[in-house]
Amino acid sequence: LLTVTMFLSTLTPKFYFALTVTSSFISGLIFVFEWWHFRKYGTSFIEQVSVSHLRPLIGGAESSPPAPAAFSAGESETSRQNMPECKVWRNPLNLFRGAEYSRYMWVTGKEPLTYYDMNLSAQDHQTFFTCDTDALRPSDTVMQKAWRERNPQARIKAAYQALELNNDCATAYVLLAEEEATTIVDAEKYFKQALKAGEMIYRKSQNCHSQSPQHEAQLRRDTNVLVYVKRRLAMCARKLGRIREAVKMMRDLMKEFPLLSMLNIHENLLEALLELQAYADVQAVLAKYDDISLPKSAAICYTAALLKARAVSERFSPETASKRGLSTAEINAVEAIHRAVEFNPHVPKYLLEMKSLVLPPEHILKRGDSEAVAYAFFHLQHWKRIEGALNLLHCTWEGTFRMIPYPLEKGHLFYPYPSCTETADRELLPTFHEVSVYPQKELPFFIHFTAGLCSFSAMLALLTHQFPELMVIFAKAVSTVSVMGLAKVSRGFLGILRSRVEQPLVNL
Repeated sequence: LLTVTMFLSTLTPKFYFALTVTSSFISGLIFVFEWWHFRKYGTSFIEQVSVSHLRPLIGGAESSPPAPAAFSAGESETSRQNMPECKVWRNPLNLFRGAEYSRYMWVTGKEPLTYYDMNLSAQDHQTFFTCDTDALRPSDTVMQKAWRERNPQARIKAAYQALELNNDCATAYVLLAEEEATTIVDAEKYFKQALKAGEMIYRKSQNCHSQSPQHEAQLRRDTNVLVYVKRRLAMCARKLGRIREAVKMMRDLMKEFPLLSMLNIHENLLEALLELQAYADVQAVLAKYDDISLPKSAAICYTAALLKARAVSERFSPETASKRGLSTAEINAVEAIHRAVEFNPHVPKYLLEMKSLVLPPEHILKRGDSEAVAYAFFHLQHWKRIEGALNLLHCTWEGTFRMIPYPLEKGHLFYPYPSCTETADRELLPTFHEVSVYPQKELPFFIHFTAGLCSFSAMLALLTHQFPELMVIFAKAVSTVSVMGLAKVSRGFLGILRSRVEQPLVNL
């Protein structure tokens, strides 16, 4: 202790300043390296080294992330690698432009649809409602131009021109139902006229579709028009309160055109059945479409979770569950919620009303904020109707991200969460909506630690430079107290060791 004290008394303020500057520089380098490693690999380098190399040396079990289970989305490793990350889908429950989107704009003055979203819809209309044989029918030629018009009034005017050329132009009635009708009742009237014209044209195309490839293309187009019209009529019935009629129309449509499952008509059916509280029928639909070989959606995953939560949510209590443990039914419900949250982590904040809703866009990005908005907009009422369902969701949904530390890079039940969803959602959702980017990466402890160490040592260097004499006195005092404390601990340890050695000798 005397030697250490003498050594400290010979040190100058320059030494302490150089020491603090050097330690600040070194800790800064460590901090920069840790930050770079985290940005690139999603983990702390120090934490990774300690877990991978140091823990086994001291006898700890190395914790490895769970191996991905059978992927519920049905993709094999090869298909997941080749799968496009940000494919945009048509929203199965998209609203009517004239009767709903336009009315919202008239009341609030805010544009609910982005140009990108409407441009995608225009491309869909050109794909589904036009074909190479449109030149043979003047009304279809006019409508081909109408779908490319940017101005809504120009589109409506072109639709009337097509009807003047052909009073049975189904696509013209479709355009008027979507954009000119200001109420759902008016839209339904237009769609009924479109259905009458579409069925007549469809029958004609069926009779001559085998004559040439052009006639086959025309049949595909007329089929698309007929399916679109019937689906929108079912949605009109649902919005006007004729739910059983809507369910029947949807079931008939799915039976008549079973190959068009990619249109996701079953999601419309699920929502209507939930409104009827026909939970057994909902389960039957899920049993058919919640299959490992079919792509998933928030509607499928969260509806499955809702049905399992319904069985236990009324009697569920976090305090009771923590004491007695979870029952089998509760475990199934929690696992279903975790599965749904892993597929789309944005939905719970809307269902729990932690974020405000906006009108859903016409296109959605699966697993993105746009899909979460679309799902919650129509299904929030169904969660509220089941007592305790939202409470169970509130108690359990965040546990998903304790099982998957970094959902942006890893997947447990599904392929890894796409990293491009935020950019795509900003294109689909209106500017006044705050896009959800959850789950965000949390900074590891060692990045906070190295940042604090760097800041603290830099502050000491600055204080040493400004007040060298005071800082030397402070450093000597701290060093002396530390050394004296270490010496006392050493003497105490040696005393205990000596007593344990001498006690057997005394007994002997």
